[in-house]
Amino acid sequence: MRSFRIGSVFGIPIKLDLTFLLVLPLFAFLIQQQVGSVTDLLNETMGANLPVDPLVAGWMPWVLGFAVAIGLFVGVVLHELGHSVVAMRYGFPIDSITLWIFGGIASLSEMPEDWKQELQIAIAGPVVSIAIGAISYGAFLAVPTSLPSARFVLGYLALMNVALALFNMLPGFPMDGGRVLRALLARTRPYAKATQMAAEVGKVFALLLGLFGLLNFEWLLIGIAFFIYIGASSEAQQVVMKAAFEGVTVRDVMTPGPDLHTVTPETSVSELMSRMFSERHTGYPVMDDGGLVGLVTLEDARGVKAVERDAYTVEEIMTRELHTITPDADAMEALQTMQSKSVGRLLVVRGDDLVGLISRSDLMTAFDVVQETGSVEPSPRTPARET
Repeated sequence: MRSFRIGSVFGIPIKLDLTFLLVLPLFAFLIQQQVGSVTDLLNETMGANLPVDPLVAGWMPWVLGFAVAIGLFVGVVLHELGHSVVAMRYGFPIDSITLWIFGGIASLSEMPEDWKQELQIAIAGPVVSIAIGAISYGAFLAVPTSLPSARFVLGYLALMNVALALFNMLPGFPMDGGRVLRALLARTRPYAKATQMAAEVGKVFALLLGLFGLLNFEWLLIGIAFFIYIGASSEAQQVVMKAAFEGVTVRDVMTPGPDLHTVTPETSVSELMSRMFSERHTGYPVMDDGGLVGLVTLEDARGVKAVERDAYTVEEIMTRELHTITPDADAMEALQTMQSKSVGRLLVVRGDDLVGLISRSDLMTAFDVVQETGSVEPSPRTPARET
């Protein structure tokens, strides 16, 4: 997501994703269209006695729409802060809270594997939403009837925050309810197994939600269902891989220095492409007098026209901003670094010395081996794989 920071609370950066700038006016539009029906609902369920005519006159529906939309997203931030504060209490730093098209996301640097901790973190958000609903309802009762617009906004927020809490407690992993389910499953099962089971429940829930949204032409529900399905699959895969790579280091998986194929800065792009074809590699460390000076990839070489490849050298196209890792780092850390940096390989260094290279394909091959055999055997090594 592309986002920008708008402030911080408790030291946690609050960010707005660009999609939020689209969904805010959309929510305001949808709410302003429903002012009359929502007024009737508030009158029936909460005894509001709100007059309809002043609330639907002129620009008032739009004013109410934006006020409610902003209030809802403030509630979402507080909901995510509920998760975040409890997580920080247990020593899990929060990278940021981001508002986007489907609400808010609190990005934990690491997920707790203690079921009691996850249970408390998961239910903290819905508890905060219910508290916001209760406070909104109390304010609704306190505001005089001479201010129908304020009572409308507060009554609507009271209902929607409670609805948000209930919706989040549905077992759609990785929603709050799905995380509660995983925590309860993890009481008697390994964490990875509990995650897989919760993810399967989440996928079924997502399919049912998506089908309901499709039959009722509710595109927002379809989007939420897609998000839940992808999120459940992704987190389950991450947890399974973390369990598989437990105790596995970069040294166990990397292509070591003696087996590395390298190029020099003076190598022509034409020669580089020929080597990539014959050696079936897509990335090469660039060495100059025994020192690491860069990395050149197939993507870099593709930027040069075929007729000009003899005239360009690796030095002119190579990447000098290098992403590195140490050989003693965890294999899972290497994968997470590749994902966060959006790169396909990391240079393995000890001090200033290049000692190996680890690629995404190395990690996927190692994961398959662990799945089949239960361990990674660092020797004897197979021939260097595609990097």
